[in-house]
Formats: sequence, C-alpha cells, structure tokens
Amino acid sequence: MADQHEIIEAPPVGEEIHLPEPSLLPILNAAGLALAIVGLTISKWMIIVGLLLFFATTVVWIAKARREMDALPVEHHH
Repeated sequence: MADQHEIIEAPPVGEEIHLPEPSLLPILNAAGLALAIVGLTISKWMIIVGLLLFFATTVVWIAKARREMDALPVEHHH
C-alpha cells in the first residue's frame, strides 16, 4: 500500500498513445499463408505464390514497424 507521502509519477496529461498506421499488410500476410496452405492440396504453384506473398509482406511489415519505432521520441523506446 502506498505511503501518504510517496509520490507516484504519472504520464503527462494529454500524452498521446502511439498506434500504428492502418495497413493492408497483415491481411495480405495472412492471405499469403492461407494460399500456401490451400496450395498443399491443389498445386505447388499456389504454395510458391502464397509463400512469396507471405515472406514479402513479412519483410515489408517488419521494415515499416522499425521505421515507425525509429520515428518515436527516445523515451518511448522500451
């Protein structure tokens, strides 16, 4: 239990919470994986196309997230 004289630090009033930009990358990533899985029963070309889409969107998504993290103020990097 907190002591009466203990000071609790709180974030400044009005501090904004960072949310990522809207993106189609998660949907395209899931679609690529789903296409590859369905391709297991239909065609090796569906597997290849699905995995290419999956890995390409994964790389772009990670790069985009890193750029967004670098754009944040230093005190937000935990």
